[in-house]
Amino acid sequence: MVWHVYFCSIIMQTDIIIVGQGISGTMLSWFLHKEGKRFVVVDNNAAFASSKVAAGIINPVTGRRYVYSWMIDTLMPFAYDTYTQMGNYLGIEVIRQKSVIDFFASPQMLDAFATRLTENDTFLHTYPDQNHFNQFFNHPFGCGEIRPAYVTNLSLLLSSWRQRLTELNCLREETFDAQVLSVISDGVQWGDITAQQLIFCDGATAIENRWFNLLPFSLNKGEALFIESEGLTNEHIFKIGMLLAPLAQKNLFWVGSNYQLQYEDEKPSEAFYTKTKAHLEQWLKVPFKIVDHKAAVRPATIERRPFVGFHPLHNNVGILNGMGTKGTSLAPFFAHQLVQHLVYGFPITPEADVKRFSRILSK
Repeated sequence: MVWHVYFCSIIMQTDIIIVGQGISGTMLSWFLHKEGKRFVVVDNNAAFASSKVAAGIINPVTGRRYVYSWMIDTLMPFAYDTYTQMGNYLGIEVIRQKSVIDFFASPQMLDAFATRLTENDTFLHTYPDQNHFNQFFNHPFGCGEIRPAYVTNLSLLLSSWRQRLTELNCLREETFDAQVLSVISDGVQWGDITAQQLIFCDGATAIENRWFNLLPFSLNKGEALFIESEGLTNEHIFKIGMLLAPLAQKNLFWVGSNYQLQYEDEKPSEAFYTKTKAHLEQWLKVPFKIVDHKAAVRPATIERRPFVGFHPLHNNVGILNGMGTKGTSLAPFFAHQLVQHLVYGFPITPEADVKRFSRILSK
């Protein structure tokens, strides 16, 4: 593999301006870098960005009916290869394979799992020793196993890639001011940067974006507790009502998350803290200590499909957004697809192509 090394000048003409360095902006800049394209990432390093709060879990199964996630057979191996490649390039461990131990909350959930197991056992499996986790958890109705699943160290990945962007002089650490953006027939101008295209990877702030704010976003707030427990096993991801996932740091775990469509603000709430603490006290048999509580607003969509591509009236203004709760698996694939579209003219998956909203965006 040939890596392209280049340096962007301070006052520049470049190929792409990327707005945002969450998981979408990170993946987009990664694939542009591999193609040898020039780019500048504009990001203000906001602490409340959803990518920084997420656990980075790739779980192929979703919901109480154990439905397989959209395109998961394609997304999962692509994501694994991408995170592995980035980890090797940056000299860090980004992704680890884990299985999900799904504790059944009721006999009905046990029956639902057993029924789905007879229909398709690609990811769903019985767990042979139903007493294996008794020393750690209360789980009176048993458990099943979902595998493979993955945990990614998104926090380390984003910070390490940000450092690389800084070394390449391809990062502007500031808030993107759309008021100074000029869109012209053959490109865009933002401050002292001219580019052929600009692509918004701006997460939940997209609802204030005058080019794409008519898209059917369905923002929701998620929260998570970070707990420390020396007695808890880190060999799996665990689930009953919410997820408990091991983090890279020893004895540290992520616990979440909820989906609040109505919320007062983006801050961590006392209600979530109290409810989750009570849930852990009932679920866990080992001591734990809450060490942090974070919240963020996710850029989810009504259709639960991402927004990928270019504005129907301004073909030099694009978007890579709307990843929702599945950003860890969706972003690598669709960032790559968008770069392949830009460089080679390859098509974008119709269900994700923002062209499906051409009528709305043309108003």
